Amino acid sequence: MKVQDLLAYKKGFKLAMDIYNISKSFPKEETYSLTDQVRRSSRSVCANLSEAYRKRRYPKHFISKLTDCDAENGETQTWLEFALACEYISTEHFKELREASEEVAKLLNYMILNPKKFGSS
Repeated sequence: MKVQDLLAYKKGFKLAMDIYNISKSFPKEETYSLTDQVRRSSRSVCANLSEAYRKRRYPKHFISKLTDCDAENGETQTWLEFALACEYISTEHFKELREASEEVAKLLNYMILNPKKFGSS
């Protein structure tokens, strides 16, 4: 099994791509702030998950990297709140993205609590 087969990765990747597509419509003045930040944090979930998966034989490292994934996911939620408050995204889009992010958080939490099920020693 490879990291891309994990449900958390698939859902995290989809969320990052959805955020990328919706953030294309953000104002130009947000290019190097909100747009960049929300894209980076959402992509970091999968990047950190890839790192975690490669360290899965070391339980403490594996869990530590998974908590980094969760932290990036939390940061993404905060940036989405700003996007909503600035009226760059609709309430409907915010709810969809927030729900997807919460689902990723649940999957990551499951992995953190059950590292042995993912090949951790």
